[in-house]
Amino acid sequence: MKEYFQLQFKMLNRKMIDFGMPLLIGYTLLPIIFILLSNYLFEKTEFANYAYGLLAISFVSKLSEPKRNDFLKSIFNKDKYRKLRITENLIYCLSFTLYLIYQKQFIFSAILNLCIIFITLFNFSTNLNVTIPTPFNKKPFEFTVGFRKTFFIFPIAYFLTYISVSVGNFNLGVFSMLLIGLTCFSYYSKIENEYFVWNYNLSSKEFLIEKTKTCLIYFTILSLPVIITLSISFFREIDILIIFILLCYAYLTAIVLAKYSSFPNEMNMSQGILIAISFMFPPILLVFIPLFYSQSVKKLNTVLQ
Repeated sequence: MKEYFQLQFKMLNRKMIDFGMPLLIGYTLLPIIFILLSNYLFEKTEFANYAYGLLAISFVSKLSEPKRNDFLKSIFNKDKYRKLRITENLIYCLSFTLYLIYQKQFIFSAILNLCIIFITLFNFSTNLNVTIPTPFNKKPFEFTVGFRKTFFIFPIAYFLTYISVSVGNFNLGVFSMLLIGLTCFSYYSKIENEYFVWNYNLSSKEFLIEKTKTCLIYFTILSLPVIITLSISFFREIDILIIFILLCYAYLTAIVLAKYSSFPNEMNMSQGILIAISFMFPPILLVFIPLFYSQSVKKLNTVLQ
């Protein structure tokens, strides 16, 4: 098992390097972002521990893929396999556990870890093998691929919205919308083949406008149940809701432009750092968005002209 975890650690390091992020910066920046987002969640709602637990379970559930575990079973005997799965799940959940302990949620932390251990008894796929009717097929690539991989997150977000209305907690409802925004944000981490860009047969500016428009429209469709529910149930806070919607639009616009600012390569360290800075200080997006736009136009000109 020692060699297995050493291999996983090396693969994680390689992913960071391929992304263009030095290991020292990556292992420093990621915990800071995790803590900031966790602090925000626990400051905004008294039901943060439940949302936190759902996020942790969703994150760890990716380790229960049948093909992955069938491979592990072919390498390890039954006892070692079970120990490895439990250890691996607990490691993946460790950051959530430590933060819950920091928040003095000792009982909830213990329950979460019991659930994480219980999950090891089952293998299930987080990817659906059925065709789900969606409006995303006409505008491939990001939402078509991303939605299939993260479908389970949206029922969680809608359920959190229901709870926010039931208990009169507007902040929890806003968090559910931000959860959808972050999910859509993640769809733009991978770059597509040059052919799929060239196939648009548009100028660089028209292509970026089309991509941004598609992103914002699809985010709106996915978050519309949350937006309508919060608008009706918390009408007095509608101005705050509008601010958060516009903030989601700004971040999604930034990630679309950042994606193509280094095309045909994936986003490098500089883009990653700038995006991370924008999470700490959102007004700086007014500078980053035009910067990413100008860089993207230059990169796309070599393909679209």
